[in-house]
Amino acid sequence: MKINIYSILKPSKDNFDSIIQDFLKMSSKYAKVEVHYIFNKNIAKAQTIGEKEAQQSYSETYDPLLRGFNIALDVLGKKVDTYAFSSLLEDKNEVNFFIGGAYGFQREFLQKCDNVISLSDLTMAHKVANVVLTEQIFRSLCIQNNHPYHK
Repeated sequence: MKINIYSILKPSKDNFDSIIQDFLKMSSKYAKVEVHYIFNKNIAKAQTIGEKEAQQSYSETYDPLLRGFNIALDVLGKKVDTYAFSSLLEDKNEVNFFIGGAYGFQREFLQKCDNVISLSDLTMAHKVANVVLTEQIFRSLCIQNNHPYHK
């Protein structure tokens, strides 16, 4: 199984990255999980113009990456518990998670995805959302492989 996490975020080396790398390493027994931070000139420019332009730039960046099973993380997405989250990964060859930029997603992009979920009712910084997501991916893989981590 291949799992990609795409996040509109400038890459950085900080403690969050270390935690994320730990979960990626632990997940590697069960799946190839990669985090891709994407921030380009088009996104930077669009974010200075406004919400609509920023959302459009996120869609333009992410549209070519829509393949396999696609899950967008959105504040208005469906709330799922760990077991429901785990079931989203079952029997899939490739799963792509998309974390929007500061202005969220266009509704049109969300409609192109196979599922739209919310990690929490809380608003999180992108780095925190990446940590939570990588931990939940690892936990889900453990559930599917009867590993005791989840208990």
